Amino acid sequence: MERIVKSKIKIVAIILLVFTVFSCAKEDVNINSLDETIFVRHKKADMPAYIHGNGSDKVFLIILHGGPGGSGLQYRSNTIRTEIEKNNAVVYFDQRGHNNAQGNYSEKEVSVDIMAEDIIALGRVIKAKFGDDSKLFLMGHSWGGTLGTATLLKNQSIFSGWIDVAGVHSPKGLYDAYKITLNTVANEQIALGNSVDYWRNTLDLVQNIEPTNTLESFGKLNTASHEGEAKLEEDKVINDFKADYGDDVPSDHLPKVRWNSNKIQDILMKKQGLFQNVSYTNQLSKITLPSIVLWGKYDLVVPTTFAYEAFDNFGSNDKQFFIFEKSAHSPMSTEPKLFSEKVIEFINSH
Repeated sequence: MERIVKSKIKIVAIILLVFTVFSCAKEDVNINSLDETIFVRHKKADMPAYIHGNGSDKVFLIILHGGPGGSGLQYRSNTIRTEIEKNNAVVYFDQRGHNNAQGNYSEKEVSVDIMAEDIIALGRVIKAKFGDDSKLFLMGHSWGGTLGTATLLKNQSIFSGWIDVAGVHSPKGLYDAYKITLNTVANEQIALGNSVDYWRNTLDLVQNIEPTNTLESFGKLNTASHEGEAKLEEDKVINDFKADYGDDVPSDHLPKVRWNSNKIQDILMKKQGLFQNVSYTNQLSKITLPSIVLWGKYDLVVPTTFAYEAFDNFGSNDKQFFIFEKSAHSPMSTEPKLFSEKVIEFINSH
């Protein structure tokens, strides 16, 4: 289904002869209650950014979705929609090759490096549209943490803060982390008498998985991590996952997400070896922005070892750390009130 864009005017701009962006917007923009769609054009891709919320202070939170294979609007739920949008404007961005993003480019023009440039282009067009005095905060969740880290290592000067929510700064480090974390949690849950047979099977998987990090073996552990979180929810170890999109849930985005997921995952994971080759751990000290690390205590998908590693290695003199006690990989959906409080407090203090 083709998404209806309410915009009326196209603005075409060339930024530093590298970024070409265009924006579709209403002439009578109500900055206090933004409901805008802009498009970023960069290296043959046209990528939509849906902007909602209070722009009166020209403060924008750019959300980098998870995946690879997610979508921007899937994060417009719970207190991100009802509370954070009241505090500031939120930018829900469809990354290159995802959901409503369009373009005519080759597989060589899909990479973490190029996608990081896309984010910088997005930041520049927001400043061009709403004013150079606009403040941009970057939030990356899961795979969005990989992309956000790569973006900041390219150019952090246009951003005012970094919100790392269970971000994967080292995709290739996940394999060994999965084995350690699944083993630890399985033994803990067996000791508590929770779903004993299930966790014993998990232990068997971990003990018998091949030592080499292949796409197939990685997939088995990644699947076990997602299933393990579902079991923790079932046993009330973590809160139930809830997603409240309100009355304006984007009914067209899920089918496109599924269709595009296969394509983007094939390129980044199978052909480029994202989870076998990419790591930014040794470069985290270069990130000097004010930063906050937000993680679920029972995150099996991106284990908390990544949280401590990120916090310890960020080069910022202004960094914070918080663990959600009743959450796994998505605290915005399991402890939404507390999540929004932490995000809003961080944004307002910077």
